[in-house]
Amino acid sequence: MSAPEGPLVIGVDSSTQSAKALVVDAATGQVVARGQAPHTVSAGPGRESDPEEWWRALEAALEQCGRAVEEAAAVSVGGQQHGLVALGADGRPVRPALLWNDVRSAPQSDRLIERQGGPERWAERIGSVPGPAFTVTKWAWLCDNEPEAAAATTAVRLPHDYLTGRMTGQGTTDRGDASGTGWWATAGQNYDEETLELVGLRPELLPRVLTPGEAAGTVRPGLPLPAGALVAAGTGDNMAAALGLGLRPGQPVLSLGTSGTVYAVSPHRPTDPTGTVAGFADARGDWLPLACTLNCTLAVDRLAALLGLGREAVESGGDVTLLPFLDGERTPNLPYASGLLSGLRHGTTGGQVLQAAYDGAVFALLRALDEVLDEETPRDAPLLLIGGGAKGTAWRETVRRLSGRPVRVPRAEELVALGAAAQAAGLLLEEDPAAVARRWGTAEGPSYEAVPRDDAALARIAGTLAGADTLLRQR
Repeated sequence: MSAPEGPLVIGVDSSTQSAKALVVDAATGQVVARGQAPHTVSAGPGRESDPEEWWRALEAALEQCGRAVEEAAAVSVGGQQHGLVALGADGRPVRPALLWNDVRSAPQSDRLIERQGGPERWAERIGSVPGPAFTVTKWAWLCDNEPEAAAATTAVRLPHDYLTGRMTGQGTTDRGDASGTGWWATAGQNYDEETLELVGLRPELLPRVLTPGEAAGTVRPGLPLPAGALVAAGTGDNMAAALGLGLRPGQPVLSLGTSGTVYAVSPHRPTDPTGTVAGFADARGDWLPLACTLNCTLAVDRLAALLGLGREAVESGGDVTLLPFLDGERTPNLPYASGLLSGLRHGTTGGQVLQAAYDGAVFALLRALDEVLDEETPRDAPLLLIGGGAKGTAWRETVRRLSGRPVRVPRAEELVALGAAAQAAGLLLEEDPAAVARRWGTAEGPSYEAVPRDDAALARIAGTLAGADTLLRQR
């Protein structure tokens, strides 16, 4: 490995399952060291995680990076969105964090939408209609179900805020991650007093929202990071991935991970009253309209395991349809749904059922993509395919067949951590972090031509979903 040409920076990805750290040459984007360590998520009844485990996992990931960490001049954290971290007077969590994929707050979501004037008013003021993933619904759930924990809370943070605060000792966040809470209004780009009053949350419990390019502080002494190193604002994982790709407006992204997401940078503030598109801000000053599904690679892998097949053992043919809503679903908004299989015949093979699971997961994402993209985005614009599933042939070919679009698979991996590193480099070098990532060439990779769209499969899945709507909405 060649010697670094520029200063070193650290990008962190604190995801649902693990912490990852990259030490990156700010001049070239070369990754000079990397580390990863897992943390645990509860098995039920909801989805919870101890924030102190996130910190311990980050420490372990940094230790794996070796001496390169000591030379870093700046650091930034990209973290899973929406999670509710409630801290007590001692600065420690009063309970495990409620994660984005914990849908127990579905009743609170319905109540808040109604009490705040309906979905149209939420979309216009806040930018998004708060489904059960959003932090505001989780705070309402905590107040309803664990009032003692809510009363003991003296600070409310998002996952990336928590880790950044451990580094700096300050309470800060950024506009990108804040826009996923449900109490930061994209219309005024500020905390919405009416919403905070509605859920009984005092403004002083919330972190200060930094402007793009503003530092969160510097690293405190005594941590496994260089004392005095700059700490960037950090952001949510989707915003960090957009930075990591150096996205320009109109470039569509489809991310295949535990959850699936579709998004694009836009100069226009999104306001979708259907709730399909979340009207997020990005980490730079533009917007990041995004749709997210709960069930993606993890759900399809689970079905492959049930069938006793490898994840690539798909077969074409047949009329089977599978809606893999194993954890409820966010897009479409079906928090009480379960998986649904229809169209079985004597001749149906396990490989066809597995292909149907891929089709069902990709269908939900592509239908949301049509709502995410601006009208001026050309129909033949290539999809940037990222996430763990992007390297899988079955995922890639399913996306090509059902989208009818060309596909590009960036070679760069760990785009959330790379995006955080680009943000740290941008702060250090006083540059636009997306321009830094473009200089690093993070979006380069093999391209695949468009193939004819499988309209018959799309129509079959749409018909099954429409016909089963009432069943899927039952508790």
